[in-house]
Amino acid sequence: MSSKPWTYSATKIVEHIKKQNLSAVEVLETHLDRISATNTVINAVVTVSEETALKQAKDIDKRISKGEQVGPLAGVPIGVKDVTATAGIRTTYGSPLFADHIPDKDDIIVQRIKEADGVIIGKTNTPEFATGGNTYNDVFGATRNPWNTELSAGGSTGGGGAGLISGMFPIASGSDLGGSLRIPAAFCGVMGLRPTPGLVPAGPGNTPFDTLGVPGPMARSSVDLALLLEVMAQPHLSHPHSPQSRYMNPGKQEIENLKIAYIADVADIGVDESIAECCRNAATAITDDGHIMDDCNLNLSDGRRAFSVLRGQWMVNKYLHLIDRLDELGTNLASNIRKGLDQKPTEIAEAETIRSILWFKLVEIFEKYDAVLTPTLPIPPFPVDQNYPEKINGKKMESYFDWFAPTLIFSLFGLPALSVPSGLTDEGLPAGLQIVGPRFSEALLMKLADIVSKKIQIRLPVLS
Repeated sequence: MSSKPWTYSATKIVEHIKKQNLSAVEVLETHLDRISATNTVINAVVTVSEETALKQAKDIDKRISKGEQVGPLAGVPIGVKDVTATAGIRTTYGSPLFADHIPDKDDIIVQRIKEADGVIIGKTNTPEFATGGNTYNDVFGATRNPWNTELSAGGSTGGGGAGLISGMFPIASGSDLGGSLRIPAAFCGVMGLRPTPGLVPAGPGNTPFDTLGVPGPMARSSVDLALLLEVMAQPHLSHPHSPQSRYMNPGKQEIENLKIAYIADVADIGVDESIAECCRNAATAITDDGHIMDDCNLNLSDGRRAFSVLRGQWMVNKYLHLIDRLDELGTNLASNIRKGLDQKPTEIAEAETIRSILWFKLVEIFEKYDAVLTPTLPIPPFPVDQNYPEKINGKKMESYFDWFAPTLIFSLFGLPALSVPSGLTDEGLPAGLQIVGPRFSEALLMKLADIVSKKIQIRLPVLS
């Protein structure tokens, strides 16, 4: 038995706990020790729920000793993003307004994790109300990238990504509006899946009809990603877009003779040379399994403008209850809400028109291809003390949205998208390959990610 269970996958942990090779308490303690050893520098976990987690772990061990059934996440420590309500565990939303807030009810996602016997080890850092691509807030400060602590872990699920690659937990839950699962996955060298809207219900909240912001899983492997997704993705009456049938992991079902479209620069913004090389190599690895890949030129750059407007409207819808407190909010969140308030109805109509035009361009691609591959991001991680980067491959950005254009564009269309590590740059930093498919093609995306991860393997970062 390895002396480092914190390096184990969630799948392996469940196997060992069910066979009683390891206890849930032992697994929890080794991950708590890992948090103690690394979190002071990384700042991925902002609230450690040791007492409640230990109670969960002891209950799981007791049931196993009695021969009782346990759930599919039995004893697996999981990090939950600090915008997701956890009963009895502080949930701050990264905001000074809620610095001491303790919910009395779990989010649907947390309910399902607990029902599956997952152990909530703590809450992971996020920008204020998950607004921003660099995980920083005035309550807890910045989350640092484990590959280079002078750099950003990305956002807004930066605590989840950094905690995963540091070994603080093997799986994490997060959310994604314009790339908040995929950005930190790319920067930290893990996997993040933005599911089809409705597949993973959350809340209850004030925007049940929302299709831009979705919850989803993060993990270090596609197998663990699938494990957590199956727990999270169950129908719920409170969510109007929730499918009627339960999502089932297809397991080892083979995929054959796929046609893949590789789009090197989907937003015509340029791509850092080292990122482009990593992503090209990872994409080519898929063809080694007999799948066909074509280079395609598809320019969806107008999606940046549409997303900017629609995100502004989304911010007003989501945070209507904070409209009278804008001066108490951080700059990123307040400016996004103000943009939504200042927009004209015609701007929203124009944004929807752009989205429709681009959608039909994308439909033509999916009529010919099973999946689309792009670099997740056009840049490597940027300095942690910057709010966002200023250049792409040495060229000054035209707008804030340029640097995460490849992720935000696919958010517009409600398509599932996954970031998988595509290697390390010459500077030893992770790059991410984005895999996009038609609605409800999550299983296909995870199969392709599995192919990439087996052929493009990266080491863990060196930490204490």
